[in-house]
Amino acid sequence: MCLKMYNRTLIAFLGGMLWIGNTLHAHRPDTLFLPVDQLFEKGVKHNLQLQADELQIQMAHERSKTARTSRLPDLQIGLRGGFVGQPIVFQHGMSDPTYPETPDWSQNYAVDFSQPLYEGGRIRYSIRKADMEKQAAELQQLTDEAEVKLNLLDLYMNLFSLFKQHEVLSRNIEESERRLHDIRRMKEEGLITNNDVLRSEMQLTNDRLSLQEAENSIALVSQKLDILLGQDEALLLKPDTTLLYQAVALKDYDEYIALAYGNDPEMKLLRKQTELAENNVDLNKSNYRPSVSLYASNTLSRPISRTMTDMYNNAWNVGLSVSYPLSSLFKEGHRIKESKLQVSLRKNEEERKRQDIRMEVRAAYLRHKEALLQVEALKLSVRQAAENYRIMQNRYMNQLAILTDLLDANSVRLNVELQLTTARTRVIYTYYQLLKACGQI
Repeated sequence: MCLKMYNRTLIAFLGGMLWIGNTLHAHRPDTLFLPVDQLFEKGVKHNLQLQADELQIQMAHERSKTARTSRLPDLQIGLRGGFVGQPIVFQHGMSDPTYPETPDWSQNYAVDFSQPLYEGGRIRYSIRKADMEKQAAELQQLTDEAEVKLNLLDLYMNLFSLFKQHEVLSRNIEESERRLHDIRRMKEEGLITNNDVLRSEMQLTNDRLSLQEAENSIALVSQKLDILLGQDEALLLKPDTTLLYQAVALKDYDEYIALAYGNDPEMKLLRKQTELAENNVDLNKSNYRPSVSLYASNTLSRPISRTMTDMYNNAWNVGLSVSYPLSSLFKEGHRIKESKLQVSLRKNEEERKRQDIRMEVRAAYLRHKEALLQVEALKLSVRQAAENYRIMQNRYMNQLAILTDLLDANSVRLNVELQLTTARTRVIYTYYQLLKACGQI
């Protein structure tokens, strides 16, 4: 009696799973085929960090323009007007005050012009600093872009694995259904017990649950990528699975090291920061030098200030202005020493980055070779697992093996196929890791 109730419960559960699967299939969202080049293009376009980097570049560009305006002359126009109070003139000491006639209003119109001729290099080094900051901002964007691409590729490779896992599980379910059909027929013929039927049904149920889990994971990873790519998050993305089978040739290790030293954007950024620190040394030294500028001015005013006569007076002058900051002799020394230490610090960071590059390239190089060897080994394992399953299936059908041996052989075959899919995606990911380490993406 208990066995019959168990069969009914299992059949009802399987029917419910089939109904859910059909419902999900009927409401399957739209799919979009997404090759790697479009992944990178859309990901870079909609990434918020890269958008922030672009704003930093634009700000640096404006600072560069601002620094160049220091070469231009200063031109000021002034206007003053006001009420003139009654002056008091004392004839004898502080006694005998008199109140001379004066105009009630004063006016003053002035035009002042100043053109810097020599600033000790401050203007030149300030312009160079602004240009270097712009270049550093551009290199920072390239560094962030490479990191963004690798993160996108990680999700993309995960989507690869899930689609291949879905394919393997679907094929395994078809095989399990055929096997269950044969087992039921053998049970009807009295060759096996109902226990084999129940175990096969349970195995098929587990396979269907695994397939549903894979479909949910595909939807979740697709949603995450959709958000990062700036498109409808209900869109189901389909990766370019042919990428898994493209041949990826390895160069010599020393070639990758040379590429990394020359092309890694972070290495370029550190070099630019070292140049910027060296420029700051020169900029600080310019404070020791004098400043020379050309000036000219014209002033029209009334009344005449000396006699308080209500008449307009126009005066102009032109000349050279020279100033030397004596205080810099005892103020700038420590600042220059600090800027020189900053140069040494930047060079130290460059050397550390060279060490990191060698380790990063070496690790990516060996991991990629390891992934290639793993794929070749798992190809053989897949063939062996498939042959082992075929043998166990024939033996079971001829009553020379038990169902446990057949299910174990099927489980081994399934696991090896999934491992091969994971290994193929790892080959692509480690290859792009190697390219990133060399500054090629």
